[in-house]
Amino acid sequence: MSLTSQLKKRLFLQAQRVVPQHQLSRVVGKVAASENPIVKNIVIQAFKNKYQIDLSVAEQNNPLQYKSFNEFFTRALKQGVRQIDSDSRSIVSPADGAISQIGQITDGEVFQAKGQSFSVEQLVGDPQLAAPFKQGQFATVYLSPRDYHRVHMPFAGTLTETLYVPGELFSVNQVTAENVPNLFARNERMVCLFDTEIGRMAVVLVGAMIVAGIETVATGKVKPNGRLDLQQHHLELQKGDELGRFYLGSTAIILFEPNTMAWDQQFKAESVVVMGERLGQTL
Repeated sequence: MSLTSQLKKRLFLQAQRVVPQHQLSRVVGKVAASENPIVKNIVIQAFKNKYQIDLSVAEQNNPLQYKSFNEFFTRALKQGVRQIDSDSRSIVSPADGAISQIGQITDGEVFQAKGQSFSVEQLVGDPQLAAPFKQGQFATVYLSPRDYHRVHMPFAGTLTETLYVPGELFSVNQVTAENVPNLFARNERMVCLFDTEIGRMAVVLVGAMIVAGIETVATGKVKPNGRLDLQQHHLELQKGDELGRFYLGSTAIILFEPNTMAWDQQFKAESVVVMGERLGQTL
């Protein structure tokens, strides 16, 4: 890595530590929610051009027809654009994106990036709720700004709890993952817990720098209050059903109990995936 690249990386990491993360996210959130035609059209067109957004797969392919940037960002896809793997034993990707890491949870530790890991107990935010996953399996899927930003069910299950865990709002890209300890267990997140036919499953929606919000089908848009918020549910969801969405990009982490499923061997860090694509299967 060149000296210039190293300097840029250090400045990027340091900037995240000194900027007021939550205040910045709130400001961005107000702009993203604006329905002022001039504001939202300028922001949408700039974003579309910068990230080369492909609207041909979107239900609404005219960027000027969206009421706000938020509506554009969380746009629905055309019917049939994403096929949900039909094998009843398959576990599928919950989102479009790239695998950050995938594998086994060892002694309660989830691998984050080279030299970095975090405990599943820290991630879930509650020792009792985290206990079933301590020797289980995990997959971390990173959603970049250009990706489709709705999160879907990787496997059929009944949503039993959601736990909002307050935290910081670091970026969740690869540079940050390699340099910020306990990244995913430090950031603000919504933990969704399920009963399934193979045992407990969790899908953790992790917030990030300038993420203007997280929404789930059970809770609606999360209103951060700085406190843990545990809610009970009984909501049956099928594989591929929408679970939630991000207002600006972030990460979804899937957790399973030990000896219940296995990931397909071709998947590794940086593998590109699409929602509904098979990632593994039940045992």
